[in-house]
Amino acid sequence: MEGGRSELKHWIGPADAAALRHRLSAVLRRDGHAGPDGTYRIRSLYFDNYQDEVLREKLDGVADRDKYRIRVYGESLDAIRLEKKSKRGGLGWKRSAWLSRTECEALLAGRIDWIPARGDALLDELRREMLARMLRPRTIVEYRREAFVHPAGNVRVTIDSDVRSGLFSTDFLNPDLPLLPACAPGESVLEVKYDAFLPALVRDLVQVGDRQSSAVSKYALCRTVG
Repeated sequence: MEGGRSELKHWIGPADAAALRHRLSAVLRRDGHAGPDGTYRIRSLYFDNYQDEVLREKLDGVADRDKYRIRVYGESLDAIRLEKKSKRGGLGWKRSAWLSRTECEALLAGRIDWIPARGDALLDELRREMLARMLRPRTIVEYRREAFVHPAGNVRVTIDSDVRSGLFSTDFLNPDLPLLPACAPGESVLEVKYDAFLPALVRDLVQVGDRQSSAVSKYALCRTVG
């Protein structure tokens, strides 16, 4: 696989988050998805099986792993994507395919007979995994994201806050779905993603050298909340 991206993740408290917002907004460009308040919503539905293989691989620190999710960016629940995130040798890859609302509803119900006629390679992969590993929609994760970008190194810095869990619900398309907080008040996740190198400017802004990168997983967090 070529073109993998490096990814650093850190838990940060409200004071660090506020300082980072101030520094990043003064130097970097905000992501175009942002609303008037500088944030946008992300809602994801992750796939796993009854043995919780995807969750266990993450918690056990398995180096090479894949996960599938359905995701929407922003307030609308109409622009739906299927995404596959892969980890290989410490680098990450992401592939995606658009889903219609009807296709999304079929996946939520576990129906996959329509996939071969669609002719999409990523959907075909998910179908095979649903048959072989019995992957099924498992857990909804939602949060607010602030994103900043820098062209050198194709850098993307995000601050994810107000992480919430749908617990056992898979009612992904319900705009009024009840959600429970999954982390302490004010706690956020800082993510720094880049291609071949991380520019010194960005490294200084996020003070990556003063923090220890951690195995943060919003999916694992929302699976174990409560």
